[in-house]
Amino acid sequence: MERHNHHNTPDKGTGLTRLSERTEISGTRRAQLTWTCFSAIFHHMTYSAYIDIPTRGFSDIIDITPRVEAALSESGLTEGLLSVFVIGSTATITTIEFESGVIQDLKDAIERVAPRDIPYRHDGQWGDGNGFAHVRAALLKPGITIPFTSGALTLGTWQQVVLIDFDNRPRQRRIALQAVGER
Repeated sequence: MERHNHHNTPDKGTGLTRLSERTEISGTRRAQLTWTCFSAIFHHMTYSAYIDIPTRGFSDIIDITPRVEAALSESGLTEGLLSVFVIGSTATITTIEFESGVIQDLKDAIERVAPRDIPYRHDGQWGDGNGFAHVRAALLKPGITIPFTSGALTLGTWQQVVLIDFDNRPRQRRIALQAVGER
């Protein structure tokens, strides 16, 4: 059970509003979180979207930059942060220069770090043979956050956003996008 206590206090000297929240979580895990931030007079907006992509698995690397840019454009937001998150525990979102040489270099490096052909306890427990995919995804993480300015992602010249599907079969992947910012 979660309990949230919100407190908003105007700061007369700066025109900012102090936002405080205390969250208490009870049950098998107990935690308490208190955060404070300042919000200026303008209002931030949130935009959420999903991208569905078929993959081949086995370290299939797909450039999703154009789809991410299209979603950001559709949001109408110009300044802020965009979270790109793949739903599932056998895939990752990252950035890379999307060209054949570095793509193969990345696949080779991933194979050295978490080889496909060694025993994984997960495989013994579940029998699905994708223990390597779970380990790879855990190491590379399911998502990234990208700042955007003037309605454009803040990426380097040779930097693209990619989905990597590590699973041992083709999948239909869903990517959640959430932009927070201003118009």
